[in-house]
Amino acid sequence: MSFDTNSRYNYNFPTSIRFGKGVIDELGPHLKEQGLKKVLIVSDAGLVKLPVFENVLKMIRTSGLDVSVFSEIAKNPVKSNVLKGAECFHQTGCDSIVGFGGGASMDVARAIALKVHHKLDLFDYDDAIGGDRFVTEAVPYFVTVPTTSGTGSEVGRSTVIADDVTHEKKILFSPRLMAKKVFADPELTMGLPAFVTAATGIDALTHCVEAYLAKGFSPLCDGVALEGIRLIAESLEKATLNPDLESRAKMMMGALMGATAFQKGLGIVHSLAHPLSTLVDMHHGLANAVMIPYGMEFNASVSNQRMKTIAETIGLKNATAEGFISWLRELNQKLGIPQSLKDLNVNASHIEKLADLAIKDPCHGSNEKTVSRQDFFKIYQDAIK
Repeated sequence: MSFDTNSRYNYNFPTSIRFGKGVIDELGPHLKEQGLKKVLIVSDAGLVKLPVFENVLKMIRTSGLDVSVFSEIAKNPVKSNVLKGAECFHQTGCDSIVGFGGGASMDVARAIALKVHHKLDLFDYDDAIGGDRFVTEAVPYFVTVPTTSGTGSEVGRSTVIADDVTHEKKILFSPRLMAKKVFADPELTMGLPAFVTAATGIDALTHCVEAYLAKGFSPLCDGVALEGIRLIAESLEKATLNPDLESRAKMMMGALMGATAFQKGLGIVHSLAHPLSTLVDMHHGLANAVMIPYGMEFNASVSNQRMKTIAETIGLKNATAEGFISWLRELNQKLGIPQSLKDLNVNASHIEKLADLAIKDPCHGSNEKTVSRQDFFKIYQDAIK
């Protein structure tokens, strides 16, 4: 796939996406066309201080809308963030929501959109207990604007929110939570620091890889996942170390594709990563990046043929599961990702609790190879050595 970086594109999969350099300029007019009056922009505290955010605020106001901002978002979002955001929506009289930023911002924005008109406890909507059946009310008009290329939350129908006390992550899901419009402008990612680009990029890669390896039948997701893997493999190193608009555009498209594909399922790597985020507050993308080689080593005995296909897709000379795992480790090294959890202040005292949280995480339910608590314990142990 090649990109004309001076063109703008429309496509619908799974929702309406406006993609290309400068499409952010169309956000305000689009909201105005919907007859909206006051927008709640949900973003993180760091991003709202940057000129890019101020420019978007001015553009929306110039289009004739009022704007409120909610930015009380933890690096790994928790329930209290969502409740405060919903309260802000009501208190300021908003009629719509824009999730602007990385995965945390868009996850909280989507959860706020759910909570605004749904009165049950937030975690009653947990997908693991069939909570989607309670998502029956309308949600405010909801738009997403990604500024990173990682989670792909901009095209998602679910959001991951942790319990403030237990640190368990809950997945809230409903087709009603899909953004009505996505404005994916790769120019918004050009200022991302190298390390953030690397961590979020490996997050996107993990989504594609785990979706492709997930058990179950979904040829469409498999095809999307493989193309996402190919795009990310050819662009992530350049986007991190020597970025240009084309590499950033390919990474943004790869992230969109990963989140589209993982409706098929995820796997062991995410169940390893989620506890690291909640227990030791590790960035989700970084947690995935460190753990993906270990997860793939565990899966290799069962997913050998599919890993071979991945290796062939990205053009490895050693097109085997072992070759793919070696490539992952080499990629992490090139991008400055630590090889061991001990380099990130995780030690043996954390392993019991990490394993407890991992076995409760729903993502490994779609892993092709069954995982036990003891398996999780051993993988964390290996990752600390």
